[in-house]
Amino acid sequence: MATNTSQVGVILMTYGSPATLDDIPTYLKNIRGGRPADDALIAEFRRRYRLIGGSPLLHITREQATALQAELNRQHPGDPGFHVVAGMRFAPPLIADVVPEVGAFTHQVIGVILSPQYSPIIMSGYVRTLEDAVAALPGGELKIAGDWHLEPLFLQALAERIQQALGRFPPELRERVPVLLTAHSMPKRVIEQEPDYINNLKETAAAVARLVGLPSERWMFCYQSAGHTPEEWLKPDFADVMPELRVAGHTHVLIAPVQFLADHLEILYDIEIGAREQAEGVGIQFARTESLNASPLFIKALAAVVQHTMG
Repeated sequence: MATNTSQVGVILMTYGSPATLDDIPTYLKNIRGGRPADDALIAEFRRRYRLIGGSPLLHITREQATALQAELNRQHPGDPGFHVVAGMRFAPPLIADVVPEVGAFTHQVIGVILSPQYSPIIMSGYVRTLEDAVAALPGGELKIAGDWHLEPLFLQALAERIQQALGRFPPELRERVPVLLTAHSMPKRVIEQEPDYINNLKETAAAVARLVGLPSERWMFCYQSAGHTPEEWLKPDFADVMPELRVAGHTHVLIAPVQFLADHLEILYDIEIGAREQAEGVGIQFARTESLNASPLFIKALAAVVQHTMG
């Protein structure tokens, strides 16, 4: 097959998810650096993935890649073109396995980690894996996107989802329902080494709140999805916030993740099931924003990230 080696290759990189329930032990082992998970942890993850009907993360990331390829080629009609693929860190298709596919089209590779808030420590596994794989390409050239937590189109895409969700509330509630802007909790020891990562998350939340027009008393930044380890994780968790909202007289809440870019376990179980149960358990009606997934505004944001990275 003839290839156009002047194209630009783009790899969208994300965490990954097990394709089937039988893949969960291997997936957890990969996450844990090769240490097998115990039977209780495997059983708990089987339960969660079974409840959500399996993770759609790979399917959605591939949809994002397809939409991004179309958007980039639309924006650059006279250029040789872009070839965009999805690669996962802990589950197939692994990042290292998709690089040769991109290499069949080009020697120029742009890597985009699907985490707008960048941390050199937390993201180092993506960077090393991609660097090693591209180094094996003949004449391979690599650029990796860094932080894009204040990319205007990304902020607009998040604000659009919040406005859509608020629009579904009755008019008498729309202007006063509290909004929880959430991000994945982290072990406190990790963030003590790299405080900028949490500052970036908080900056994203504040910027989105301004775009939506939320006064400071209407929203707060909090954490979710703390890990299954005994160490101290960042607080407040939204589970801690729900009872406080009820005591303050609130009867409804809207949860809006500012870090997660697609439906996966942390959305479909931790929020849709876990947070809903926590809210309803104290007498609060729960709602969440729709994930960005392949939202046209978000795809334009990704295109902007690629173009900024190309320079």
